[in-house]
Amino acid sequence: MDAVEQLVPEVGTKAACEAMGVSRASLYRRRATQSAPLVEYRKRPCPPRALSGKETQAVIDLLHSERFVDQAPHEVYATLLDEGIYHCSIRTMYRILEQNKEVRERRNQLRHPVYQKPELLARGPNEVWSWDITKLLGPVKWSYFYLYVILDIFSRYVVGWMIATRESATLAERLIKETYEKQGIEPGQLTLHADRGSSMKSKPVALLLADLGVTKTHSRPYTSDDNPYSEAQFKTLKYRPEFPDRFGCIEDARGFCQRFFSWYNNEHRHTGIGLLTPGMVHYGRAQTVLRARKEVLLAAYKKHPERFVRKEPSPQPLPEAVWINPPKTTTTDGKLHKIQPAGVSKSLTYSVSFHSVP
Repeated sequence: MDAVEQLVPEVGTKAACEAMGVSRASLYRRRATQSAPLVEYRKRPCPPRALSGKETQAVIDLLHSERFVDQAPHEVYATLLDEGIYHCSIRTMYRILEQNKEVRERRNQLRHPVYQKPELLARGPNEVWSWDITKLLGPVKWSYFYLYVILDIFSRYVVGWMIATRESATLAERLIKETYEKQGIEPGQLTLHADRGSSMKSKPVALLLADLGVTKTHSRPYTSDDNPYSEAQFKTLKYRPEFPDRFGCIEDARGFCQRFFSWYNNEHRHTGIGLLTPGMVHYGRAQTVLRARKEVLLAAYKKHPERFVRKEPSPQPLPEAVWINPPKTTTTDGKLHKIQPAGVSKSLTYSVSFHSVP
């Protein structure tokens, strides 16, 4: 930059900057910085009308007194004024409290608790189930049918589902109990995960799970990622080509769901479980299918090895474990990494259909 300054008197600023490859803005900025006078910042003087130290302390002691400790400054001010006493304005009282870091909301406020992030691990079927409820559009506007689905997160197998005309904790309790019995669950074996809907958090469901020895967990509020498997399963349902805009009646909805869940459990090759069907994984047929696939791929390799450039083909493996929110661990490089594992009451008038696969 000094060389540029030496050339400026001879050839001018523009030519000097172009010759030395320096931006003119940089040159002007440097000149402005060097020529700018140093600004001295002085402490703001205390106004002559401000309270003295003794007067300020008197106000603090007054606000801390047993008589006024729970009252707002404007109430203290008005009370003292009615008694013929004046110390300072309301704003000055607030300013003194703020200087001592004592200004806050005194009324009871809604405080959102810190919700624990659910971290659930399943290493096999019937260890962790996820359940949720979604709406299906009915024949006219503002009419809905409610689809309850219980899903095994390891196998992605729909172990139970139900359609009703409304959301009800009693119906959810019935479905959970039937599915629990048909799957042969033992006490202490299962964790049931759900979001924070009214049926999921209801007392009948909580008492049932306690009696059955099932651990229940819930998603954090407004966090759809805490229940990803149920959300993904509903997306698969509603993105099917044959999924209608509306269902004409509840029987139409049941008929569609019967066909869909039969396809989903027994025909749908799921990318999350090694392109196996949920039924293969849930009922222990996965390894047999994978061995048969491997033999087919090896036969193809022996017939045309030149078509497999890098290595012998092998089928996609079945994951050893499935997480909801895998925990994070800090490695030696200081970075965070996710761990990767190697009967209805007669008083109810709803139209209900229960289905659970044994």
